Amino acid sequence: MMDVVRIKEILPHRYPFLLVERIVECSSDAIEGIKNVSVNEPFFQGHFPNDPIMPGVLILEAMAQTGGILVFTVWPELKGKPFYFAGVDKVRFRKPVRPGDRLVMKVKLQKQRGGFFKMYGEAFVDDVLVAEAEMMANVT
Repeated sequence: MMDVVRIKEILPHRYPFLLVERIVECSSDAIEGIKNVSVNEPFFQGHFPNDPIMPGVLILEAMAQTGGILVFTVWPELKGKPFYFAGVDKVRFRKPVRPGDRLVMKVKLQKQRGGFFKMYGEAFVDDVLVAEAEMMANVT
């Protein structure tokens, strides 16, 4: 539905911090994005180099970026405004994400009031839940 070229038109993030490569589904309250985890990612050089795993905070960031794409797609008038993390709750990292994995992020909008958005995100590898979180963001 959306490739990385289109994603770069929506999000200000760039290498190495753009963590969403493709959007495969998007509705008015839910979105599904993909990140192919490559062994060439810069964080693998220092994050357990002999047993590389993707840092949990980057999985969380990938879910947040996916949620940002949802917000800017549903509310195009907000495009170009900063999308800031306002909080995270109930974060759980359930399984490690390793080089070669395909990380699938599913984010649902739970609540919207003004520029405040509450979302629930899940990340999967091979249909196995690897992380989940409630995320709050603010568009100013």
